[in-house]
Amino acid sequence: MDFTVLVSDTLADEGVDILREYCNVDVKTGLTEEELIEIIGTYDGLLVRSGTQVTAEVLAAAEKLKFIGRAGAGVDNINLDAATEKGIIVANAPSGNTLAACEHTLAMMMSLSRNIPQATASVKAGEWKRSQFMGVELNNKVLGIVGFGRIGQELAKRANALEMRCVAYDPYINRERAKELGVEVCTLDELFPQADFITVHTPLVKETRHLINKDTIAQMKTGVRIVNCARGGIIDEEALADAIEAGKVAGAALDVYENEPPEGQRIVALPQVVTTPHLGASTVEAQQNVAVSVAKQCIDVLEGGSARFVVNAPMVPLDQQARIEPYAQLAQKMGKLLIQLIDGRLESVEIEYGGKAADFGRNTKYITRFALKGMLDPILQEPVNIVNAEFAAKERGIRISESITTESKGFTNIMTITLKTDTMQESVSGNVSSAEKIRIVAIGEYMTDMTPGGDVVISRHRDVPGVIGQFATIIGQYDVNIAGMQVGRNKPGQEAIMVLNVDATVPQEAMEEIVKIDGVSTARYAHI
Repeated sequence: MDFTVLVSDTLADEGVDILREYCNVDVKTGLTEEELIEIIGTYDGLLVRSGTQVTAEVLAAAEKLKFIGRAGAGVDNINLDAATEKGIIVANAPSGNTLAACEHTLAMMMSLSRNIPQATASVKAGEWKRSQFMGVELNNKVLGIVGFGRIGQELAKRANALEMRCVAYDPYINRERAKELGVEVCTLDELFPQADFITVHTPLVKETRHLINKDTIAQMKTGVRIVNCARGGIIDEEALADAIEAGKVAGAALDVYENEPPEGQRIVALPQVVTTPHLGASTVEAQQNVAVSVAKQCIDVLEGGSARFVVNAPMVPLDQQARIEPYAQLAQKMGKLLIQLIDGRLESVEIEYGGKAADFGRNTKYITRFALKGMLDPILQEPVNIVNAEFAAKERGIRISESITTESKGFTNIMTITLKTDTMQESVSGNVSSAEKIRIVAIGEYMTDMTPGGDVVISRHRDVPGVIGQFATIIGQYDVNIAGMQVGRNKPGQEAIMVLNVDATVPQEAMEEIVKIDGVSTARYAHI
């Protein structure tokens, strides 16, 4: 055995046993940072859970380290930038606890519907108050699933078996995939009014923070029951508490909270609320699964392969690095921009390589995966990279196609990415003129010359006097400085496109005012 691996947090025996078949393994838990720094230089791999803090100082001392595995989903305790800089692969096990989280959600729904925790406490207190704990059945109820990834899909299978009718909101899965699972895809505005139970399974990002709030609760049925086993912060807990006290919401089941532990929070004290201390992944099987997953990925990496769930930036192949890296960087930024310009459920991604960009041959797939990473990483719960990007897209029923052409539309090289949804399509074209100069040269049919990065507002509007002035006025009223502006058009007086580079985030309120300007058909804020 040429490799030595350190396991510095408690790991299920199944994972350790797999490692020992291929490597020398030391299990040393409870190490201080100083103790870890002292010994880490002798190890090729490191497996942790949440206890070990893998800091920049630890990584600076890691002279041989090639792999860090996190037995679980979160990697907040690992300095990803420092690991990437040293070429150390960091991987996690995001799918190992899928069934555990799914089953916990189902258990919370059942506990909520039949008042099981409250009734248990009452009996243990010597009471016998059957009439106080009248419940409701799940049969024939409508389950609204907000976020239809792995956990949401597994939950739908089980809810269907209970003869619930499942409706789901997820802007990034197509109707065909949902239909296969017996689920009706709908908008949030359609989901909220019809659901008897609502469960959330989204990542916590800007768009999902307080997704369930005073206004969205007002759209819901009176007597709705709400479950959150995903991320604290998706629900505005104060608004939920108000709605429960007012009788709008019959009850809630929470495994995660805006602040953990939720000491002194009003929502926890309400008798209609079932609470657990972040137990979604706390099963024997889940801990075995994540241990086995990171152990196998560690072996794969140490033997020269790749990990399935890499969470830090993968390294560009050294013999192609100088040529490919600018294209990969551009493709990722183009993908990130495009996903912020579309509406609807993503159905397909088409990438065309033209001119000298076509010379990469098989390496175009490498660039394509960076484009997929740019599109999917902001919207999926699990980290996306070039190792798992294609898998993540196909899992969501998204079709991927590549094409190569000698045409380059007046440039020496060009990449065009087209996204199609069930309601629209949008495309962006980019050009690499040098390793230091990457540009977005077209959005849709309009030419532009845009350095991808920072904050932008992109609009389509009628090319008539006054529109641009109104844009600038609104932006200025919200104390956002305009750093640059480009306008592209095909014919005077018809539709045109405008790209505003701005120095800060444009508030949603400002965007709502902009789209009301006479002559503006669309306006999007994007951060790339």
